[in-house]
Amino acid sequence: MCYNSSVDSLQKLKAVSLAARMEDPEEGRQTSGPLTCDNLPIFNAVVSGGRNIRLLKSLLTSVCENNCAYCGIRWAKDSRRVTFSPDEMADLFLRLHRVGACEGLFLSSGIAGGGVRTQDKLIAAAEIIRRRGYKGYLHLKIMPGSEREQVMQAMRLANRVSINLEAPTAASLAAIAPKKNADALFEPLRWIEEIRRSIEPRGSWNGRWPSSSTQFVVGAGGESDRDLLGMAQRLRREAGLARVHYSTFEPAEGTPLEEASPENPQRSFRLYQADFLIRDYGFDAEELLQGRDRLPLHIDPKLSYARIFLLEDPVEINRADRRDLLRIPGIGPRTVGRILDARRGGSRIRSVEDLKRLGVNTPRASDFLLVDGRKIVTQMRLF
Repeated sequence: MCYNSSVDSLQKLKAVSLAARMEDPEEGRQTSGPLTCDNLPIFNAVVSGGRNIRLLKSLLTSVCENNCAYCGIRWAKDSRRVTFSPDEMADLFLRLHRVGACEGLFLSSGIAGGGVRTQDKLIAAAEIIRRRGYKGYLHLKIMPGSEREQVMQAMRLANRVSINLEAPTAASLAAIAPKKNADALFEPLRWIEEIRRSIEPRGSWNGRWPSSSTQFVVGAGGESDRDLLGMAQRLRREAGLARVHYSTFEPAEGTPLEEASPENPQRSFRLYQADFLIRDYGFDAEELLQGRDRLPLHIDPKLSYARIFLLEDPVEINRADRRDLLRIPGIGPRTVGRILDARRGGSRIRSVEDLKRLGVNTPRASDFLLVDGRKIVTQMRLF
């Protein structure tokens, strides 16, 4: 036990954490130990701003009126249900926070009594937490069916808000969540971006609007990687999303998909890699897919692209623009910045040592770039 509170609250938290397993707590892995209390849903997570924190992940209730085919808390499943009041959740989190067990909170919920009523309870819990002086990281889920004013209230309290689209197409959504409507799920994401663009964040807890994200369940609804990455590009363009999460499908007992094969986690990993290349490197989804519906699992997307396009036509390091430099494996945005700064300052890259000093991963990059018209292997012999 990591603090003096009721055993009941801790047991409820453990129970609800099992129900929440499909919710992605940013980019995280579960931790254990004396501070985090074994079996509690506390994760090492990378949150907005690139910080790594211990994040408590919980549902306000595991009661849910939806009947999603993959979900362990679907209403048709015979299972124990757990509910926290907003006061109880706020008290539990703040106690864990005070003893150093967790630094932030990711709070979602099953839907009980409709999206509006459930969202009111999530907002109430967040208001209590902020009113009691907590100034740390808070991620609030937006419930399907929430009203625009509720979305704005949640934005005033959170560092990040999100709503799960779950699937990238109407057909794949119908396969796993027949009661949900793709357009209705997309609408709050548009509201979030409209609010950020048109309304001053007066009354928000820190004077800023939060970032936003969404999540897809990968492998449950027959969706392709083309569908997923295409929708991710659309979301960033139309809704200004900071992150898209890819949650690997694992069949849950007592659901229509319990006998389905689990998705290979490597698929989600490759989707994350491709998503980062699209977001931070300027790639287009079609460049990475090359006419395929799925990314190859055996090779990272950037290396796959380079082997197709750059082996026979390597990039000249002293002349290439930002776009072409970013397509070389072993070179990221910061390294590109150093290369361009060096060139603007009149320096010419002439050797492997110059490349290494600028941050180039030369073993990864060697097959795909030229230095003064020559491959690195030639340069290594000369220098």
